Amino acid sequence: MRLKDFIEDKFSYIISIFVAIISYEILFIPFEFPLYIKIYAGLIPMVAFLICFFVEYYIKSSYYNNIKEKLEELEEAYLITEVIDKPDFLEGKLLEDILVEISKSMYENVAKYKYLQNDYKEYIELWIHEIKLPIATGKMIVENNKSEITESINEELDKIDNYTEQALFYARSNTVEKDYYIKKVSLKEVINSVIIKNKRSLIQNNISIDTDNLDVKVYTDMKWCLFILNQILQNSIKYAKDDNKKIEIYAKENREKVELCIKDNGIGIKASELSRVFDKGFTGENGRKKGQKATGIGLYLCKKLCDKLNLGLELSSEENEYTEVTISFPKNSFLEEVVGK
Repeated sequence: MRLKDFIEDKFSYIISIFVAIISYEILFIPFEFPLYIKIYAGLIPMVAFLICFFVEYYIKSSYYNNIKEKLEELEEAYLITEVIDKPDFLEGKLLEDILVEISKSMYENVAKYKYLQNDYKEYIELWIHEIKLPIATGKMIVENNKSEITESINEELDKIDNYTEQALFYARSNTVEKDYYIKKVSLKEVINSVIIKNKRSLIQNNISIDTDNLDVKVYTDMKWCLFILNQILQNSIKYAKDDNKKIEIYAKENREKVELCIKDNGIGIKASELSRVFDKGFTGENGRKKGQKATGIGLYLCKKLCDKLNLGLELSSEENEYTEVTISFPKNSFLEEVVGK
């Protein structure tokens, strides 16, 4: 609170006091009191007023400035009622009561919408688990009745399966910390699982896979890591060139981290779009040009999950040349000791 603002707020009050003092002095004119009495009689209320004025300004400015400073320091501004000092003047107490009521109402609303969100999330997860059964049954029927038509049906079933899996991980992406288990896993084992999962698409698109230096152990959650790598590999398959299709998967290791690189020789990404590839809903020119009806959710989810799992995720690309995605698994001696026990 600035003194100028406080004076402007109290301006009518100040004017009233000075008018009262002047009127008081005018009343003394008919009487033959000594001059010092007249001056003293006008000076006392003025001094008393100024003392009260500046004391009030000091108390209120200290309180409101303290609130402002605390608000700037807090990441969650709604916690302000928990950290501010108790006021010792009426306006401050009224403000505190209002803030407490607002905070209480906010908590109640947050709890309500949190419940609704969790309820919806549970329904989505249940629905996804239920839908996986008819998908698996459909694949089994296709396997037992192979033909050109059923192969096409199987391809569409794979797409449905991938989209339902994406929806499941999207629903869980805000609560990763409640659903992960960090342990030592082999990159070779993880990559082989992802390749097997996408075997049909790789064969149908005539894409070769080259792997190198994958006999490396990293600490991560197997389930979430498989999902992330699956999304990246599917992108490499989706945006492959028309001929000489190849995907390279290799690892690099140093003292601080293990880097897993997935590089394809596909259509690449325009330089102007590279900064937006992890944005939610961003599909870019490729998403429209290839006719894949891209959702722009895959890489967004990968980035979000990597951040939750403390993994680095970077993407480099050159249009019509290549796209390379690098996932960094940090090394931590403390983690190695704890997980290793």
